[in-house]
Amino acid sequence: MPVRPSACPGLLRIVQAMDGGICRVKLAGGSVTAAQAHAVADAALRYGSGVIEATNRSNLQIRGIRGAAAEHAAMVAPLLAAGLGPANAASDDVRNLMLSPSAGIDRDHLIDTWPLARQLLASLEGTARLSELSAKFALQLDGAEALAMLEHHHDLWLSAMQHDGKLHWVFGLAGSPAQGPALGAVPIEQGHELALAVLLLFLDLARPDHIRMRHLLQTMPVEAFVEQLALRLSVSITPVPRWRRDARSQALPMGTYPQREAGMASVGAIAPLGRLSAAMLRGLAQIAHDYGDGTLRFTPWQSVLLPNIRAANAPAVTRHLQTLGLLCEAHNPLAHMIACTGSSACAKGMADTKQDARQLAALLSQPLCVHLTGCSRSCAAAHVAPVTLLAVAPGHYDLYLCTPEQSGFGVLRERNLTIEAAGAWLEARQRSNTDD
Repeated sequence: MPVRPSACPGLLRIVQAMDGGICRVKLAGGSVTAAQAHAVADAALRYGSGVIEATNRSNLQIRGIRGAAAEHAAMVAPLLAAGLGPANAASDDVRNLMLSPSAGIDRDHLIDTWPLARQLLASLEGTARLSELSAKFALQLDGAEALAMLEHHHDLWLSAMQHDGKLHWVFGLAGSPAQGPALGAVPIEQGHELALAVLLLFLDLARPDHIRMRHLLQTMPVEAFVEQLALRLSVSITPVPRWRRDARSQALPMGTYPQREAGMASVGAIAPLGRLSAAMLRGLAQIAHDYGDGTLRFTPWQSVLLPNIRAANAPAVTRHLQTLGLLCEAHNPLAHMIACTGSSACAKGMADTKQDARQLAALLSQPLCVHLTGCSRSCAAAHVAPVTLLAVAPGHYDLYLCTPEQSGFGVLRERNLTIEAAGAWLEARQRSNTDD
């Protein structure tokens, strides 16, 4: 089967937008060293607009890249030298593996997911056939951390659980741990075997137009897929019909988080509307070097976590993050806003969503998770937000409220609202909810 074509940006594929080229730097588990962060910042300044985006898949994007292919190659070379590229060009697209930003250090985890993550990343890069997967095909490892994004849909997800006194991986297809359903479980030692079997079975069964697992499952029952999967495993799949993931932590990762090791903490902050300047990224790298272990962990909330900081130094780290322009206070409405690139840089965008989000945040007296999207593709949010504003014209939006029984953005409540009208509507609704 040929490699599935993709218009997604990658490190080795610069995709053009209205503001220039986009280069997506995929980070293993969202983690990047201070030296690597400096390399990204340098590339953004030298070859791009200086704008760096934290994505909802825990990666970084350099925007506004100028020049022709020869200059692109010159930009990519130092990123490859910094260890930010794939083992081979064919595998750049398929390194799509999400972990909790607190993997390995979370106080509540059942297992450190990093060992299996490294195995899987090595297989994704080292198994030639897996390069046939699309750039959108994605996996998630959930070690039962308290800090975990559980709502993003993945083609394959694995969650750690205790069963009969032993650790197992529960797994699901074309969904998320928060929503399930769980299709079964295997012993923890078989996680790598299970994941590879799922990927190879998908490639054996999928047509070229089946980009994601959900496309395949529209043509065959999931039970039939699991039956064939069981034939490829060295262990039996254990039914777990009553398993439910504890989703107790869905708050934004900002503030101080105690780690498993006594006296150590992680400090989180939000990149405003998912964007960093090169100076901000350099500043983050310096803080990680001075106070932590020299690493940064980017998150699916478009934020950053600085791990392995002495708890006594956490207040000083927070002050430094605020000085850089990152958001560290949960009561700031802007910290809860999601906005796509918008019409300023995307031809499909119907409105300047970034500017409108800032205006809306200034109108709200209380924080509220609102997603502003310039078109129906919903590029900025991989999950459905409680409130979605879908642009219909410059400065005008349809307003949707998320409900469990309604697919898509949810229930359409208002049409063609200005930002001022949307702010007034949301303020009135929040006051009404408070009064109730």
